[in-house]
Amino acid sequence: MDEGEREKQCFYTCRCYLTDNIFLEDYRLHVRYVTEQQFRADHQQVLRSRGCLTDEHFDEVLQKIAKEVERRQSLNIESAERTAAIQQVYRPLHPHIYHLQESFLAPEFLQIVAYCRSSGANQQGLLGMLQSEAAPRVFRLAVFTRTFCQELVEELEHFERSPAPKGRPNTMNNYGMLLNELGLDEGLTTPLRERYLGPIASLLYPDCGGGGLDSHKAFVVKYDLREDLDLSYHYDNAEVTLNVSLGKDFTGGNLYFGDMKDVPLGDTECSEVEHRVSAGLLHRGQQMHGALPIAAGQRWSLIIWMRASRQRNRRCPMCSQTPSLVRGEGFADGYTDGVGDEEGAQNSSCVLT
Repeated sequence: MDEGEREKQCFYTCRCYLTDNIFLEDYRLHVRYVTEQQFRADHQQVLRSRGCLTDEHFDEVLQKIAKEVERRQSLNIESAERTAAIQQVYRPLHPHIYHLQESFLAPEFLQIVAYCRSSGANQQGLLGMLQSEAAPRVFRLAVFTRTFCQELVEELEHFERSPAPKGRPNTMNNYGMLLNELGLDEGLTTPLRERYLGPIASLLYPDCGGGGLDSHKAFVVKYDLREDLDLSYHYDNAEVTLNVSLGKDFTGGNLYFGDMKDVPLGDTECSEVEHRVSAGLLHRGQQMHGALPIAAGQRWSLIIWMRASRQRNRRCPMCSQTPSLVRGEGFADGYTDGVGDEEGAQNSSCVLT
């Protein structure tokens, strides 16, 4: 999709964003809230088993849910206000990193992409160039040079110290930032997805929409002993996810992967995967995963949730229903007002294992 097509394309959010996948950090639980009666029926027993024992505890939970829903309702407006303010007051430390250059990318990554673009490329050939992990269909690949990772972390820390406003990267992480607000989306992560990650995903994940990744959400998260230590078991609002460890020096904090979200938890075995600086882990967005606590140091990670409208227009990955659409800003949550083409119909269900 070129720049002109992107400007014409409208993206949407599913209405379930206001009701589903609300994370209760105190109880390490994702919940759905439509009415209090529904919420009690669906979640009260589990909440009690995790320590929500009194009426006061339950009232606190309801207050936190109301606060989160209010935050989500105002998200687009507040994000636009932050973006405008950042453009006014923030002066980048490394302006050159805002536009993707091949010198930022690891030579082995460029070799993989060149193969995927070649006329004879196939999945088996690509698998021979990647490092498979113990977790099913999770692959490790060098993405960036260490120099670029260092410069990006320096830019992020420079932004952290600035007076510019900052928003949470998602509902589970408290520390990090959205790259579109910082101005790193159009020149950096969009061409990275379109020109480099797309050809890889189309061969690795054709059943999950990998051949039609037409939008994304990109953000960085920070783990520190005095801030967020870990990340609870969850799945992403994505068809394909790239998770790159940018640095800095840290120990612990490995990722762990289970099966797809539709597989019962009792039937799932998790596999631990080491996170290495400058390398990325590529996986299906609906694959359950989490991050173990870091033991020392600090880690920055770049996350790109890549989305395929052909896939999600038929079934929302968050509520598992036909999406009810609300016009969004930018890439929104990756839905469009069309159901896609025949290829999308054939690839409408991601393989579970």
